[in-house]
Amino acid sequence: MSKKLTKIELWEKLAQPDENGVTRWVSVDEFVGEYQGLQLLNGAGWSRDDGSFGRKYIIERDKSITPGNRTDAIRTVGFSDNKYSSYIDPVIKKAIQSKRCVVLGTSNPEVDHKNGMKNEDRVMQNEGQKMSDFQPLSKAANDAKRQFCNECKSTGIRYDAKKLGYPMSYYAGGAEHHFEENACVGCYWYDPLEFKKHLKEK
Repeated sequence: MSKKLTKIELWEKLAQPDENGVTRWVSVDEFVGEYQGLQLLNGAGWSRDDGSFGRKYIIERDKSITPGNRTDAIRTVGFSDNKYSSYIDPVIKKAIQSKRCVVLGTSNPEVDHKNGMKNEDRVMQNEGQKMSDFQPLSKAANDAKRQFCNECKSTGIRYDAKKLGYPMSYYAGGAEHHFEENACVGCYWYDPLEFKKHLKEK
C-alpha cells in the first residue's frame, strides 16, 4: 500500500519545483482528481505563508482573474530562509493593491518587494515594514523584474536601464554589487518612479 502524500508532497508532484524551488503558475483548477486535496476551501489553507509550506517555499499568489480575494493560481519562487518570510503587513498590502503599476499604469497590481535580493532583516522578518519598502507592479512587470533580479543575483551585475532606452544606467551605485542590504538602491527595478525623478534632475 503506497504512503499517502502530504499536501506539500502533492504540490511538489504537481508543480515540479526546480532545484531552486521555482515553479510555474499552477491554477487552482488543476486541484482535481489526484490533487483534490490541494483545494483551497477556506482562505489560503495548506498554502499559508505562516504554515509548513510557507516555511519551506517563498509563495506567490495570483488573484487577478476572479473578482474578490480568491486565489486563482499559486507558484513558488524559491526556498524560504527560516528567518525570513514573504509576509506583508495587510494594511500595507491593501494600500499598495489599490494603486496602479508604477511601470505600466495598470490596475490590480501585485505587491512587490522593492529589494529584489529580499535580504533586509527589518522587512523580511516583519519588523516595522514600511509602505516605502513595497511598490505596485503588474504581473507582467513583476515577472520581468524577477527575471532580471535572478540574473543580477547569479552574475553580480546589476540591471542596466540603458537597455530600456534611458540615458543612464543607475541613479546610484555602479554595475557591480556584493549582496549587501542596499545593493538594489539605484537600480531601475528597485524604484522606477525614483529612477525617473533622477532622470529629470540629470
